[in-house]
Amino acid sequence: MVKTPYNGLKEGGLRMKVATRERYTYQDYLKLEDDKRYELIEGELIMVPAPGTEHQRNAREILVKLYLFVNETGLGEVFFAPTDVILSEECVVQPDLLFISKERLNIIEKRGVFGPPDLVVEIISPSTALFDATTKRDIYERFGIREYWLVSPEEKMVEVFTLEEGRYKIFSQARQAGKVQSHLLAEFELDLRDIFF
Repeated sequence: MVKTPYNGLKEGGLRMKVATRERYTYQDYLKLEDDKRYELIEGELIMVPAPGTEHQRNAREILVKLYLFVNETGLGEVFFAPTDVILSEECVVQPDLLFISKERLNIIEKRGVFGPPDLVVEIISPSTALFDATTKRDIYERFGIREYWLVSPEEKMVEVFTLEEGRYKIFSQARQAGKVQSHLLAEFELDLRDIFF
């Protein structure tokens, strides 16, 4: 397989486009026979390397707090990467964390989540910031994911976007200190001191 940078990103722990054919579909994705992680973005196969330890610490802290809140309130289910989210035949993503409300649990199948989750969380690094803040944000917006959290460990920042009339608007934001709140999950908030170390 020939690997070429995706959206100007360089190799070395970054998302890489796998340039072996013109367009991939979900059926092609299912036939992949290696142990690498991939996302399918508009028919392009993107290799997703394993995240670093800082990323995983932040993901763990958010996951635990989100899971406990959702479990205690009975609002739905929480999943973490790598979980395939099949948005279309040419778009399969693996958000770091995702929430599906109890009214929509029917989109959860053994192979993955078939349809847009209600909330997704992406934890970015300097090398993936552009991809997560533009490409994936646009995809999540287009497929109607109601809330999108963008978490930047380097900046110690969390931005919460909610979907209003088909467009993401900032709902809550904190940098270095303070709390962020979810619009979708009433009363759920995160203190940045509990996420970043």
